[in-house]
Amino acid sequence: MSSPSPNGTIDYTALVHDDRIHASLYTDPRIFDDEMERIFRRGWVFVGHDSEIPSAGDFVTRRVGTEPVIMVRGKDGDVSVFVNRCMHRGTMVCPADRGSARTFTCPYHGWTYDISGELLGVPYPGGYAAFDKSAHGLTRAPRLSSYRGFVFASLSPAGISLAEHLGSATRLIDRSCDLSPAGEVELTAGWVKHRCAANWKALPENDSDGYHLGFVHRALFSTVRSQYQRVVGDERAIKAVVRDWGNGHIEIDWSPGYQGPFEWLGGVSGSAVADFVAALERRDGAEVTRRRLLGGPAHALIFPNLFLGETNIAIVEPVSVEECVHWHTPMFLTGVPEFRSRLLRMAEAGMGPASFLMPEDLLVASRNQLGLHARTAVWLELGRGLNRERVDAEGRTVSHVTDETTNRALWRHYRTVMTEA
Repeated sequence: MSSPSPNGTIDYTALVHDDRIHASLYTDPRIFDDEMERIFRRGWVFVGHDSEIPSAGDFVTRRVGTEPVIMVRGKDGDVSVFVNRCMHRGTMVCPADRGSARTFTCPYHGWTYDISGELLGVPYPGGYAAFDKSAHGLTRAPRLSSYRGFVFASLSPAGISLAEHLGSATRLIDRSCDLSPAGEVELTAGWVKHRCAANWKALPENDSDGYHLGFVHRALFSTVRSQYQRVVGDERAIKAVVRDWGNGHIEIDWSPGYQGPFEWLGGVSGSAVADFVAALERRDGAEVTRRRLLGGPAHALIFPNLFLGETNIAIVEPVSVEECVHWHTPMFLTGVPEFRSRLLRMAEAGMGPASFLMPEDLLVASRNQLGLHARTAVWLELGRGLNRERVDAEGRTVSHVTDETTNRALWRHYRTVMTEA
């Protein structure tokens, strides 16, 4: 499907309107390439969590956009992100998803690198008349920063800081981390990956869409009696809201519909729960603890690729204009091992290969991708709820959970990023 492209350049202001978007944004390979440069190379992208690499030499491999990287814990305890590419002939130096290493050795010609990225050795060095090993270390991500253990990288040496990128949306991460008495979360259960036959933007949009729940996930609501039943049925009775945090960060806030604490955890009780509550009260006091346990963790997108899925964390990884990978892992609360089994089972039930939610979302996304290739209708509507949006005391736009406020917020930020010089 072609897009409006006068003089061969892509005019994103013509493709992204305030109440509609052009279908080519999901299907044009040139736009995908533009996104990899403007969003995933120049901007801040979530790479991983520091709990995944607790000791020196521990590493995980990820992608920043389509660029392979290694996140590794150095001997000094600091976290580094390197491009996963040998400086000789470009071979991926580390093919493993995760592990622990003292060095990384290229499997092609044996060039060996320290976990600090320094080139240690080159086999048969006599083949070089003069060779400066210090000039051939692994390429380091030009900028690296973290917030409460969530590690972000930028492959551009210039740009706004991570603090500027996150803005007030740090409070969404806080909302999850502060449920731990230690103020920390751990992503140590391992990741499940689902390949999806859809453009990468379909998943962040869907994760923050409250309109589809009663249709795509009807089986869940027919089977499980839970707080989510209060987001289907009488439109006027639904209390959950959607919220725009700026910079493409968007949220579904379920908490207005909760009627008691721990609904986000399926309802729990017992001595372990009493000990957990007591630990939070010692730190925060009774009233703040009550609010935390009622509201639960965030359900939000941190633009462009990190999804705080209540008790799960997810990553969206672009592959091509027609394909992406969805990663997920349960979010463990540091200092509360008693909850881990339950959190793991909840991840399996909601996000696993045979779960209530993820298979249905992936199927709908793939069907959506097919429909976007229709040439007789090229515009997608984003006007739902424009008439009932409101601005709260902190300047954030809020509306009914079934409204497209989150979609519009994401696309407004997208348009800004894609038209910046």
